[in-house]
Amino acid sequence: MHNRSRHTDAQTGQRVTIDTHRWWRDAVIYQVYVRSFLDSTGDGIGDLAGVRAGLPYLKKLGVDGIWLSPFYPSPQQDHGYDVADHCDVDPLFGDLGEFDLLMTDARLLGIKVLLDIVPNHCSSEHPWFRQALAEAPGGEARARFHFADGRGPGGAEPPNNWHAMFGGPAWSRITERDGTPGQWYLHMFTPEQPDLNWRNPEVGAHFDHVLRFWLDRGVDGFRVDVAAGLYKHADLPDSPDPMADARTRDSVNPLAWNQPEVHGVWRHWRSVCEEYTARDGRERLLVGEVSVPSAREHAHYVRPDELHQAFFFDLLSASWNADAFRKVISEAMQDIAGTGSTVTWVLNNHDQVRTVTRYGELGAEGSGLGAARARAAALLMLALPGAAYIYQGEELGLPEVVDLPDDVLTDPIYRRTGSRARVRDGCRVPLPWSGHASPFGFTTGTESAKPWLPQPAYFAEYATDRALADTRSFWHLYRDGLQLRAGMPQLGEGPLRWLDTPPGVLGFVRGDGLVCAVNFGTAPTPAPVAGTPLLSSGPCAPGVLPGSTAAWWISDRTAS
Repeated sequence: MHNRSRHTDAQTGQRVTIDTHRWWRDAVIYQVYVRSFLDSTGDGIGDLAGVRAGLPYLKKLGVDGIWLSPFYPSPQQDHGYDVADHCDVDPLFGDLGEFDLLMTDARLLGIKVLLDIVPNHCSSEHPWFRQALAEAPGGEARARFHFADGRGPGGAEPPNNWHAMFGGPAWSRITERDGTPGQWYLHMFTPEQPDLNWRNPEVGAHFDHVLRFWLDRGVDGFRVDVAAGLYKHADLPDSPDPMADARTRDSVNPLAWNQPEVHGVWRHWRSVCEEYTARDGRERLLVGEVSVPSAREHAHYVRPDELHQAFFFDLLSASWNADAFRKVISEAMQDIAGTGSTVTWVLNNHDQVRTVTRYGELGAEGSGLGAARARAAALLMLALPGAAYIYQGEELGLPEVVDLPDDVLTDPIYRRTGSRARVRDGCRVPLPWSGHASPFGFTTGTESAKPWLPQPAYFAEYATDRALADTRSFWHLYRDGLQLRAGMPQLGEGPLRWLDTPPGVLGFVRGDGLVCAVNFGTAPTPAPVAGTPLLSSGPCAPGVLPGSTAAWWISDRTAS
């Protein structure tokens, strides 16, 4: 139940309603990877019109909102995370008119819309960077980036020893206008994504404009890419472990990430969002991609005047083990929820191996074990106090596509390293919607139309039309879980108490009486509640919790 109050807007004089429940605290947001969601033009690449066509499907699923991956003008070297213009739509995906239609339809359906904003870097095709290349060293355009002279004879060595997260040195040398070898510029991902220099006030002013441009078009907030980034150590010194980012494919270098100055950015962005909220009572959200060493440091980003929320990736990275899950959940509830925010849970996204495969640890099509564990993990996540993000296809039980041919791989990690070990294409294969052969309804073209990444034949088993028709499918599990969440007003706020359970079983009860238990083992165990489960991830008799299964009960009496 949402609590609302009314007040008079100071600018317009109109009475507006404020949702004091703050919708984002327990929202379930569906991540739309636009190029792989639904193609309306037949070119094999998803687009905004396809997202618009899919909104009724998402409404039926029961999500509260969507997060759209970058659709801005881009050379697509990193599938849109190399932004060339932050205030437009790439023709590949549509135009601003189509975006406005999408916003209108989403509003009519009651679906919030979040945009992916990328403030750490831009495209090497961005006008600012082109200007910097055309300018002499020391000029104003270069000051918007991290340009520096090289070390050693003739400046032939990079300014420091940092390596990029996607492989190779984090510096590239340019050729100056006179044809001579010139300065170096910093890129913590790829050379096509030069890092912006947030110590230059022009950068902050630019993103003020970007935020307001999209807020004025009605968006409900932003997912902030690389939110622990932006600022680098002012002296750009050598790192004691220069390969850490490349080795872990994470923001580990303490000199390049998680600098104290970044918190000032989030305080300012929060004030911009609050300004818009004050106008009409519709709260705007900032949710950050924050990768830091501990839940305690994570909590610094979600203090009351900074980001509203930040993804808690420790649940995603936890091994399939009751003790591991309990540890990360306990730390999150203590450190993050303790700030007054709520935890933002996530099990899948566009950068990670899908749970069906990750938990099964097997081949291309996962396994029955991987699917059972993924279903159980989904119920666990949806039962936890806080918000949850679902990655497209997660609700279909899609496995990772692990056997894509080398010649179709597009991930810049593969281009940079030649290694398939961390390639992300396998979780980005276009969704199957209908039919028995590729393109499975993904594109409006004929069956000979080719999606931008090939879909395996076994995707027919996971097509949306089959999932909706099968009450035992992943889709129905997610839909039923979301419907039950919607009727639980304390979900975002309620306390969590751990139950005394057998080894390998995780059980907790929330303040509203919801009990959730997960059997991480393979053998059945006694359930913490005697009655028939309200919802379970697999067949579950009263009083028994089978292996690799999660279940929900509503009860005032639990085993202890």
